[in-house]
Amino acid sequence: MDIFPVLISLKTSVVSIFFTFFLGIWAAKGVIGLKSERLKNLLDGILTLPLVLPPTVAGFFLLYIFGVKRPVGKLLVDLFNYKIVFTWQATVLAAVVISFPLMYRSARGAFEQVDENVLHAARTLGVPERKIFWRVLLPMARPGILSGGVLAFARGLGEFGATAMIAGNIAGKTRTLPLAIYSEVAAGDMGEAGQYVLVIVAVSLIIVAGMNAMAGKGGRQP
Repeated sequence: MDIFPVLISLKTSVVSIFFTFFLGIWAAKGVIGLKSERLKNLLDGILTLPLVLPPTVAGFFLLYIFGVKRPVGKLLVDLFNYKIVFTWQATVLAAVVISFPLMYRSARGAFEQVDENVLHAARTLGVPERKIFWRVLLPMARPGILSGGVLAFARGLGEFGATAMIAGNIAGKTRTLPLAIYSEVAAGDMGEAGQYVLVIVAVSLIIVAGMNAMAGKGGRQP
């Protein structure tokens, strides 16, 4: 079994969750802080869209934006002589876009479950909003946020469609575990594909066990 798809998938998932985790928290905090319900619903729909779109459609949009002859892609080539399509960084970009809605929705749900009276009490004591966020809201929402992070990590690990569109299926470079499974099945090598399947199932089981453990700790908190 070629170890490169395993390493590429793990590296992609680890790097992508770093961006997804903080972007999801920031977006969730920003949306729930909006006063306009209409604007809140609009932004919520836009940020959740990659969750309901087929991954290949999301990949098409990424390719349309970051292609070397498209606005952002052309700018990167002109300014930095760098193209993102068909590179390992493209696998990270695809994983971030596809897994972001899970992190965002989880963080928003966790924030909205925090008792508003606790936040109001902190405000009456003169605690700045920034400290309220870091010392009150974030710790109280921690179980939901961590669960969202685990789900987003797992989603990034299993990403296929958008990755194939913008990163391709280049052996040793952009071929992740899902792409390796597809390639081996297409080549008729079910044994090799089965080994990759076992790896991704084992990692997924570890992720689920970790999420259940965090949920149990969150439920025991006073």
